[in-house]
Formats: sequence, structure tokens, C-alpha cells
Amino acid sequence: MPAASAGALVLALGLGTVAYGLTPGGKPVRIAYTGPDAAAPTHGPPAAGAAVAGSAGSAPAAGLPASPPVRLLIPRIGVDAPVGPVGLNGDGTVEVPPLDQPGRVGWYRDGAAPGRPGPAVLLGHYRTRKGAAVFQRLPTLRPGDTVQVRREDGRTVTYRVRAIHQYRKSGFPTDLVYGDTPDAQLRLVTCGGTIGRDGHYSDNIVVLADLADGP
Repeated sequence: MPAASAGALVLALGLGTVAYGLTPGGKPVRIAYTGPDAAAPTHGPPAAGAAVAGSAGSAPAAGLPASPPVRLLIPRIGVDAPVGPVGLNGDGTVEVPPLDQPGRVGWYRDGAAPGRPGPAVLLGHYRTRKGAAVFQRLPTLRPGDTVQVRREDGRTVTYRVRAIHQYRKSGFPTDLVYGDTPDAQLRLVTCGGTIGRDGHYSDNIVVLADLADGP
């Protein structure tokens, strides 16, 4: 997806709706890791065959056919959640999983599929009126943590967290999250900061991950 497209710019605004339905107050949500900025990959494209495995066998990531994600696993924070596609609302903002399904993750279907070149973007609620949601512990991730995405075709793509950042919604890094990349990458997005009177969090938390270096 071209990073500078009008649709991409609108997407950045839509991410604020992940926290919709909450009331002001409470402790601000901040990321645990505040290391140096690492917006660019720390290594080149992975070697052929790296980090892609599953019942369908191994294959170079760039050679994988597109297949939608069906499940997300983040072992260190206990995430084992179903994934479904999301697109755009009528006003051009990005869809998010239904508030009555706080344990569900949304995959932005107009972006890259996991394991394909480009960023696969997964969105999840931090918290809803029902309580903790699927990405409640996302702010505690650290570089080096592993993230696994199971695809509909039976393959599992493994990523390793490179960086965790927090941004005001007004300064959302659209190019960083949605912009094209030559290799397969992953973005995990949820809410953070404080809740305003409109029921929206002030910030977005963005996790950047690259294909793991080994199978």
C-alpha cells in the first residue's frame, strides 16, 4: 500500500477508535521499554527459508503466496487470540474488532499478509467496558520477544520485536506503520496514554517486528 496515499493518511486517524466506549480517569498507559529509536530494521532481509514453518512445510518468506492470518500468539504476554480481517469504515477510518469481542485481533486486509514483503498490520483493543482486552499487556513487550502468526494455509510466521514506540494520535507515524518495506515485517497497534472526555485514548502504542533469524 503506498505510504503517501490519502487512504493511508486517514487510517492514522481511525486508530484512535480502539478505545471507544471508556470513561475518563485511571492511570495513564505507558510502554515499559523506552530505548533508543529504531525505526529502521537492524538487519537486512532475512535469509531464504528463515522463520517460516508449519504443517505445510518451510519456504522462503518472499516466496509465500498470500494467505490471511487466523491466529496470533505472543508467548511472553499470554496472547493466543483469533484474527480476522478488517478494512475501512464508510468515513475512511480503519475498522477495529467489535467492542463486544475484546479478545479478537483485526488484520488490515488491504496491507501485506503475514510472511509477504511489506508490513502486516494487526490491531487490537487495550481495554473495553468489559475489562482487559487482547492487547492489555502489549505495552510490556521488549525487543527480542517473539510473535507468531498462524496463517489460513497452515503455516506459522515468526517475528521478533525490534522496537516499541508510543505516539500522540495527532502525530501518528503513518509511513512507519503502513509504508511499504522490502522485507516482511509486522506491526501491532493498540491504544495508550490517557482517556479523554470523548472516550478515546490520547495515544497509540506501536510494536515493530521483523522476521526472526532462525526457524
